[in-house]
Amino acid sequence: MSNQRNNLSRVRGRGNGGDAILAPTRWLGIVILPFLAAASVLLYGFPTGTDRLFAWTIVPPLTAMLLGSAYIGGIWFFIGVVIERRWHRVANGFPAVIVFATLAGIATLLHWDRFHHGHISFITWVVLYVTTPFLVLAAWIANRRADPRLPESVDVTVPRGIRFTLAVIGVLAIVAGLALFVFPAAFLNTWAWQLTPLTARIVGAILTLPGMVDILFLVDSRWSAFRLIFQAQLVSLAFIVVALFLRRGDLEWSRLAAPAFVGGIILSFGLYLATYVFCERRRG
Repeated sequence: MSNQRNNLSRVRGRGNGGDAILAPTRWLGIVILPFLAAASVLLYGFPTGTDRLFAWTIVPPLTAMLLGSAYIGGIWFFIGVVIERRWHRVANGFPAVIVFATLAGIATLLHWDRFHHGHISFITWVVLYVTTPFLVLAAWIANRRADPRLPESVDVTVPRGIRFTLAVIGVLAIVAGLALFVFPAAFLNTWAWQLTPLTARIVGAILTLPGMVDILFLVDSRWSAFRLIFQAQLVSLAFIVVALFLRRGDLEWSRLAAPAFVGGIILSFGLYLATYVFCERRRG
């Protein structure tokens, strides 16, 4: 038994030694971070000023703050891409970024007339969403083989029940997000707050972010592979909760979707926080 443990330790050591984030991937994170920071300040700090400050006018302000919250979570994630030592700790966040950026880019092309052409924010938005899906995809492909698919020396296997529950939530989030994106007109009079076809598609793209992460629990049970991403999701959800409180007047409370959305966000935050605390205690 002692020999088996020593052998496993040596295998893990070799795997972790190759579990490196490539320099181009780190530089991609460094380049993306300032854009996320600027957009977060504009959207979350000045949600009523998007007609003057942002790439397109976002009404009501709650939608701007929701997008800003997603970017704030993205800041946490990409800081991890820059400073983390091991690729597998950030790898499962890349598919979510690819899907979100791709959908945002498609939404931009579909609603080209809704943007503030010539504005610096518009130029930045277009450059970001024309290039990001391909650059992030290239980084993910280049780095994929670095993951040894082994747990770290101090790690936790996420229980199957938790993984399945999160995966189900992820599927629901993706289905809802894609429905909003593909059939935006169907939600204009039923969503929790006022939407336009463009904002419906952007909200749908945002919903795919946690959805993509959660379904990856079906193929990866290592807590170390989700720990940083869960931190980013908790940060994003916390800012969404604050936004829902500050902009509660934007919610259409007469629609069933409003209390359902608010309740879903609060429950999601509680579930993610409970999962994080549970796994951290087992890890400790």
